Amino acid sequence: MPEGTWTVDELHDRVAAVLDTAFEGELWVQGEIHDLRRSPNGHVYFSLTGEGARDAPASLNVTLFERQRRSVNHHLRRSGGAVRMSDGVRVRIRGSIDLYRARGQVRLRMTAIDPVFTLGDLAQRRAALLGRLADDDLVAANGRRRLPILVEHVAFVTSLGSAAHADALHEIEAGGTAVHLRVYDTRVQGPTAPDSLVRSLHRAVADGAQLVVIVRGGGARTDLAAFDDEQVARAIALCPVPVWTGLGHEIDRSVADELAHSSFKTPTAAAAAVVELSRQARDDVQERWVSITAAARNALERHERRLTATRSLAGRRLTDAMLEAELAWSSARDRLVHGADRPIDHGRVRLDEAIAALAMVPETLTHRRRHLDSLATTVAAHDPSNVLARGYSVTRDEAGRIVRSRGVDIGSTLVTVVADGSIRSIVDSTGPDGEAVRVAPR
Repeated sequence: MPEGTWTVDELHDRVAAVLDTAFEGELWVQGEIHDLRRSPNGHVYFSLTGEGARDAPASLNVTLFERQRRSVNHHLRRSGGAVRMSDGVRVRIRGSIDLYRARGQVRLRMTAIDPVFTLGDLAQRRAALLGRLADDDLVAANGRRRLPILVEHVAFVTSLGSAAHADALHEIEAGGTAVHLRVYDTRVQGPTAPDSLVRSLHRAVADGAQLVVIVRGGGARTDLAAFDDEQVARAIALCPVPVWTGLGHEIDRSVADELAHSSFKTPTAAAAAVVELSRQARDDVQERWVSITAAARNALERHERRLTATRSLAGRRLTDAMLEAELAWSSARDRLVHGADRPIDHGRVRLDEAIAALAMVPETLTHRRRHLDSLATTVAAHDPSNVLARGYSVTRDEAGRIVRSRGVDIGSTLVTVVADGSIRSIVDSTGPDGEAVRVAPR
């Protein structure tokens, strides 16, 4: 072998020696679990990623052998079972660093876990998220949504076929509610759960749901990490219809519970609330119907009494009017009978006067004819044509006015009317007193 050349085994030995020297004994490492898988022989393998660049975070391979796995699970159960190792969960684990020679990889051989770290991290992240949502005025946004008086379309967002789905469906069917129920199959655990929950919320609203109920069965707090996700929280807060939650854990509350319109401890309790909501709406409708019926009956009775009173009053008034009319007719008849002679006598007098006046008409006509003949003679005597025929004439100026004096202007046109026509002339000179000396005919 050439000098200075290492064999793979030699290099591995040197790396292993360096690791043993640098990391003597066990150490604690924190990070986020990814790509967790379990082998048939009970071993668990996963990657622990850091918080560096999200596109290429630092990663450490972790191996949990079956014997240590039993010890870790026992410790988690004794701690209350709130932490479950799964993808996306941040953990603080203990183990030893060694070199996996078959693949030339540095790995951590896990021996223990700190559940307090995971729970504290979850609580810290939850508190920080609630703070950001409060700053955006979103914590109570969905709680301000108003439920309709009658809820007919309810959407259940859950994992189809899960215990939560079965419990909720059984409660709805046992309650005998008349609501139209539609189930949206959704991932409620794991890295893909947040996107799945948000899509189901949007689909339910687009399909016309009046109420959305998100349910999931009980489990470790880490199993419910999707309900502490920010995009899920904002989708619930901004949902245009009320959102209820029944997430199956009674001790702790998720961010989704805090932002929901109403939250319930279990899926069954949420379904029972839907049944009660439907029953209350039905009872409210029945009460309103009874109230409307009673109000209508009272109104009819009230109007019937008014109609009876009006009919009685109208009858009395009609009787009074008929009596008054009969009295008036009798009075008029008496006046007619007793007062008939006076108009007849008056008419007879006027008739005699008219006959006497007619007897005087011929004499009056003769007198008036004579008066007319006298007037005709007078008119004929003053007829201008007769005056003109006797040699007289009438002179007018241009305006048609009769010239009655000697004052005319030189150049004026005069028209002289005689018995058989007229003569037009112009004044070309006047006398000392203004009389026309010479008139030139035209």
